[in-house]
Amino acid sequence: MCGIAGLHLRDASLQPQLGSLLQTMLCQAAERGTDAAGVGIYGDASLNPAGRATVCVIESPLSAAEAFAAVEAVLGQPVEGRASGQTSVFTAAVAPEVLEAAVRAALPGAVLTSRGDNLSVLKGTGHPDDLATTFKLAEACGYQGVAHTRMATESAVTSTGSHPYSVGPDQCMVHNGSFSNHATIRRELMAEGIAFDSENDTEVGARFVAKQLADSADVEKALRLLCERFDGFYTLLVATENSFAVVRDAIACKPAVIAETDQWVAMASEYRYLTGLPGVESARIFEPEPEVVYAWER
Repeated sequence: MCGIAGLHLRDASLQPQLGSLLQTMLCQAAERGTDAAGVGIYGDASLNPAGRATVCVIESPLSAAEAFAAVEAVLGQPVEGRASGQTSVFTAAVAPEVLEAAVRAALPGAVLTSRGDNLSVLKGTGHPDDLATTFKLAEACGYQGVAHTRMATESAVTSTGSHPYSVGPDQCMVHNGSFSNHATIRRELMAEGIAFDSENDTEVGARFVAKQLADSADVEKALRLLCERFDGFYTLLVATENSFAVVRDAIACKPAVIAETDQWVAMASEYRYLTGLPGVESARIFEPEPEVVYAWER
């Protein structure tokens, strides 16, 4: 049992409130999982400054100060960012793949939680309420966010096993449920040269979707292919730089609700997560149908 929440803003005037609205949703979801939590924030200028790439990592072998100095030495130019609990955030005026290479070289053993121009993933073990404070989530701005609270079932309670999973540039996934054939698909992806950071079944789904997107599928097609290939019970929320999408398994075993207004689209495991959103009383609210992909574009 895990909790999912996501918010896609259509009204730019709400962007300064993204973090506070998402924190309310995350903390409502805490009862569905207190092992770990994480958030993916799109468009926050403090995390993803304009003209700079951002890479986030967990399980760094160095202290925050040492890590920033090490990455800067490898990159050969200034590196900025911040420590956010178990997550370290690095930004630099280079392409995302260049910063990623420098971080990997400087911090062997660290696990990337995200990379790109618009997304930062902050996650770790602990109670969601405490992590939201550590992340300074209420201060975050942006145009889109996803959140997850975890009750571990498929792998250990570790920061690497927490969600969101971001394995492609500016992409992330959160998941409630379990994939019953994830080991088979993991082996197939590994045979194609795809490496994994955890034993978590969600990472298999995230890497499958990332592969489809890299092969030129859009989010809707990638999730339709996932439904064809994966067995199990699941509700998924997948975000990219410009999209926000939801899909459930063939019998819609795991709970989900979607609410939509002219100002925003939101998804959550339970309706009560949505009650703090402005104008929710007049929203179109519905339960997503089995194996139907619902997607919105920015």
